[in-house]
Amino acid sequence: GMHSPLQALLSLYKLFCPEQVTITLPQKMKTYFKNSEGPWKAAITAVRQRNQGTSPLSQAVFLGISQPQSRKRKWNAELVIPASSTSTNNLEEDRKKNHVYLYSTTEFFPVERLQTFPQLLQNIHCLEFPSRMGSVLTNPLLLHYMNCVKDECIYLRLYYWMGQMLQEECPWSVADNPYEEEFKSFLETVYKAECFLQEGFSACEEFLYKTLPLWDGVCCRAEILRLISWIPLSSFSDITSYLYDPLAQLFFTSSIYFKCSLLESLKELLQNWLNCSVIHEDLEFSS
Repeated sequence: GMHSPLQALLSLYKLFCPEQVTITLPQKMKTYFKNSEGPWKAAITAVRQRNQGTSPLSQAVFLGISQPQSRKRKWNAELVIPASSTSTNNLEEDRKKNHVYLYSTTEFFPVERLQTFPQLLQNIHCLEFPSRMGSVLTNPLLLHYMNCVKDECIYLRLYYWMGQMLQEECPWSVADNPYEEEFKSFLETVYKAECFLQEGFSACEEFLYKTLPLWDGVCCRAEILRLISWIPLSSFSDITSYLYDPLAQLFFTSSIYFKCSLLESLKELLQNWLNCSVIHEDLEFSS
């Protein structure tokens, strides 16, 4: 029988090769392939508008990641990782002005004074994480502290901040984003922090799974391939659909250099999985 999906497929054939489809098809049918060409049409529209010299519009929202450029970038032209600073310092200034105590009398060691590893060991019981969690990415001592504390709240704060940064600044999510070099530097910083902690960030994993189907294999190639090597081990179905399938499309249509780079990244990914598995087994055995 003439099932609706079959009618839609035949209509698509008849659009390109009308001589091959001789049967009569309904003029009005529900569209069954609406999302298949969405990313391509958005990319083609952006290129066409750029070549015509008009102001390019942002690409359509697809896969839930495309966002217009953040408003703050209009006034601040740099993607800057914040410096380490404690919230208690600001509260101390307010206390001096208002002559009231706005926080408890617990003494915290300010992260601005944390310079050496012995300082970290001596003050680890009274150290407070900075008010802006992004600053830990460039501070090895705070990464050590983060690795020791294992506080879920800390990882959640970093997850929300990093996820927002990756989503807003991704060059291929917004048409004609001029901040590709800054985004490369940011991804490199994230990768170094992952190597230091010997584990990948969940926000980074989510970003890769959402953006790999839209990635052209060229923009930020080295940085993306490095981040792929730290994706945590998950179910085979998730790895296949979110990682291998989009990478396979790029693999079969790209240069030998890209193929070798991708294989090297997947080899490092396997090594990281094996190392993580050995560590967990050792911990279980010792316990």
